[in-house]
Amino acid sequence: MVADTSPDAVTASAFSESWNHLPEGSAYTRSQFLEWFLPLDPEEFRGKSVLELGFGNGSLLVHMAGFAPSRLCGVELGDTLETTRRNLRDFPSVELYRGNLTRAELGDFALVYCIGVLHHLQDPAEGFAAVLRHTEPGGRFHCWVYAREGNAIIRHVVDPLRRVTARLPWWVTKYAVALPLVLPYFVYAKLMKALFPNGVPERAARFLPLADYSLWIAERELGFFHHVAFDQLVTPRTVYIARDEVDRWLSAPDIEPESRYVIFRNGNSWKLGGTKRASAS
Repeated sequence: MVADTSPDAVTASAFSESWNHLPEGSAYTRSQFLEWFLPLDPEEFRGKSVLELGFGNGSLLVHMAGFAPSRLCGVELGDTLETTRRNLRDFPSVELYRGNLTRAELGDFALVYCIGVLHHLQDPAEGFAAVLRHTEPGGRFHCWVYAREGNAIIRHVVDPLRRVTARLPWWVTKYAVALPLVLPYFVYAKLMKALFPNGVPERAARFLPLADYSLWIAERELGFFHHVAFDQLVTPRTVYIARDEVDRWLSAPDIEPESRYVIFRNGNSWKLGGTKRASAS
């Protein structure tokens, strides 16, 4: 078998170093999982078919499996199957496949979701097309991507650093770069939470970088901050999706116009989704 040396495979390999060195279990809390899926309620898909494109170490699949879909599948390009099976040992019926999500052909599903993956692909629009391709007529799809809007400090400070750290051995990036860099941000986020427990006022938010996001992540421990920082710095490719590009994706003719939604999440990312047309127009 010829090794996959495509840009997406290189990116997936870098992320597998992150996912395979996490503690066992889901990296996300149940409340994080549910918030990521809003305005969808996973309970609506109990007894229905569900597909995750790009499952990492199964951190979202663990929570989704608890809602007992009739069929739950995932596809992942990185070498994380062993880690994921270990995390899903209580849900042995989950179907896991290794491959490029843009080329996968796994059938139609009542819900297809792709969280935090499209913005790392060589062609994010091709990834979104794969989401729609796997959504059954009348089915729902849901995605989350980094936004261009609200991420100036990440694009201008973190992204140039990432282009260097992505070339380093993973353990150097994780412990010699990500950890010391995330410590001051950890203090900043916790201070923000202490000062603004009910949300950052709009006037103050204009002068405080990543204000809404910092309140969100401040709920978690240092280990989660470290994981997020490492994720940012280990990948060879990250793009930031502008709102007009999201709108172009959602203008696809096989999406019900009235079902489309775009939500600006934590001031730095987009949640987007809708319903595939029940029949061709």
